[in-house]
Amino acid sequence: MKLRRKRKSFDNEEDLGRWLLTYADLITLLLAFFIVMYSMSQIDAKKFGKVAKALHGVLKGGEDVLRRNWEEQQTEGHGLLKLGDLRMINMKIQERFKKLGRREELQTEITERGLVVHIMESALFKEGSAALEFRAVEVLDLIYDEIKKLPNHVRIEGHTDDRAINTLLYPSNWELSAARATAVVRYFIENHDIPPDKISALGYGEFRPKRPNNSIENRAHNRRIDVLILTMELSLKEPSSQLYYITADK
Repeated sequence: MKLRRKRKSFDNEEDLGRWLLTYADLITLLLAFFIVMYSMSQIDAKKFGKVAKALHGVLKGGEDVLRRNWEEQQTEGHGLLKLGDLRMINMKIQERFKKLGRREELQTEITERGLVVHIMESALFKEGSAALEFRAVEVLDLIYDEIKKLPNHVRIEGHTDDRAINTLLYPSNWELSAARATAVVRYFIENHDIPPDKISALGYGEFRPKRPNNSIENRAHNRRIDVLILTMELSLKEPSSQLYYITADK
């Protein structure tokens, strides 16, 4: 009888050890499960935010939800430069301007909109004209060399001083500034094959001066063409020929 009791006690101890091993495995698996769930929840929070915005657009009757999703897919990995990245391009352009020996006609600056290359009127046009001068080619080709590989949108902006103009071609400074910006755009497209949907032209007339129009020197600085390389954020907002819209009723 004593031997049987000892054998039974030994069996109980063996069963107890097996239970502890199973319990320890279960706790380990639960710990791993919660770690995985926690890490996934950090990513899902971002995805949930995008889904919430898209759903909000649909409920408001918006038609551009699919377009925005398509834009996000198209721009992934395309390397659009942010404002900080454009500073390196700015340094390279400034260095080339210095070697060109025409820094008094060419200036650059970084703004919240992107990298701006200011080209004074004397480097591109005769006064009151929108026809590119022969010496303009050197400047525009230099700028093209630095922006040709950039995926960011490029905007050409025309500016004048506050002196009125009234001719058959240009009834006001609006027409003159727009014609000059368009001439630069046409040069880049026709001579360097810049995709037309990557570049645009605007004319601001005399209404965005850099300096007060109170001296000959200041007016000369206000008569300019600005080559603006938009930041990544602003480039994504520019319309593209590749974008398509799907209305809610289709």
